[in-house]
Amino acid sequence: MNHSETITRRVAEIVSQRMADQQAGHGFDHVRRVHRTACDIQKQIGSDLFTIELAALLHDVGDAKFHDGVERSAEFSREILGDLKVDPMTIEHVAHIVDNLSFRKHETAEELSLEGKIVQDADRLDALGAIGIVRTIEYGATVGQPFHIAGNDPSDLSGPKTGAGHFYQKLFRLRDLLHTDPARQIATDREQFMKTFLAQFMSEMAD
Repeated sequence: MNHSETITRRVAEIVSQRMADQQAGHGFDHVRRVHRTACDIQKQIGSDLFTIELAALLHDVGDAKFHDGVERSAEFSREILGDLKVDPMTIEHVAHIVDNLSFRKHETAEELSLEGKIVQDADRLDALGAIGIVRTIEYGATVGQPFHIAGNDPSDLSGPKTGAGHFYQKLFRLRDLLHTDPARQIATDREQFMKTFLAQFMSEMAD
């Protein structure tokens, strides 16, 4: 195992410990999937694998949802990587990525590097497909939000907030925000699966 692999493995261990109590689709299981998807995209289009792995592993380590509404992933990334003696240029690159990654910041975020775009694509892809459906339902259950309200059209964004409405409010918009061709191809398949599921759900509800 080379030095980069040793650092990456240690970061994964630290993040896993720190995120042990995080649920609702935003725990370390999510981080593992984003890491795997980002590495798969990198194999197809290139760029710096070490930076991608670190950013993917650290992108939610200080998620605002679990830190009183304050996003701390960049802060924690600097702390963790500094303790592991990662070179300062890589630390700042990773911190910049995780600080400009989230969907809620997409209108104000600074331009991402190719590595950042790959990790962002991988993160957004995890909100689509079968996993995306489960995450939406899990999150709704956590915050007391219904998946559907009888008589409500989920595509009507002026209506009450529901899990089904979240598909139209956010999830079906993600494919157009992706940067890389491999990610867009995956998103197309996953989005179609979600549309099929939603159509079947609404048919069975027979509102």
